[in-house]
Amino acid sequence: MCYTFGQIEMAVTQEGLLMRKIHEFVASFFVLALVAFAQSKPDFSGTWKLDTARSNFGALPAPQSSTLKIEHKEPTFKMVSITVGDSGERTYELSFTTDGKECTNFVGNIELKSVAKWDGNVLTMEHKAAGGEVTVKDQWVLSEDGKTLTVTRQWSGSQGETTQTLVHQKQ
Repeated sequence: MCYTFGQIEMAVTQEGLLMRKIHEFVASFFVLALVAFAQSKPDFSGTWKLDTARSNFGALPAPQSSTLKIEHKEPTFKMVSITVGDSGERTYELSFTTDGKECTNFVGNIELKSVAKWDGNVLTMEHKAAGGEVTVKDQWVLSEDGKTLTVTRQWSGSQGETTQTLVHQKQ
């Protein structure tokens, strides 16, 4: 069988086009996979009840109960915390963004400066009370099934330091 130069050129060109299409498809697939992976940050939205039996409160007293109500639409994070303890019920609201920008909130008349940002799939937060007297550093981790929220919290201030592990169950 004899092939003309034109037939060989056409076959090579068609094979080249096919290979280029395959390369474009593979590259597109990997780009889409990377975008999907980058966008797969945990969503903490929902109502979360503190599991006092599974939590460790460090040097601080355990509350009788605690509930977090969270609205999380990346990068906006809004939380209402309702805690019942020996001194009664305390409710406060915090709003911030997860992009590392400083946000200001008030707990009662105490001003908090908060910075939240992602470290992989862990949401890290740092809250400082006005005057820098107390600093709270959080690491928020959502379980793979999305039903357990674990917050590791480090308190530091003029009265010392303590670490807590707060385990919450989604309601």
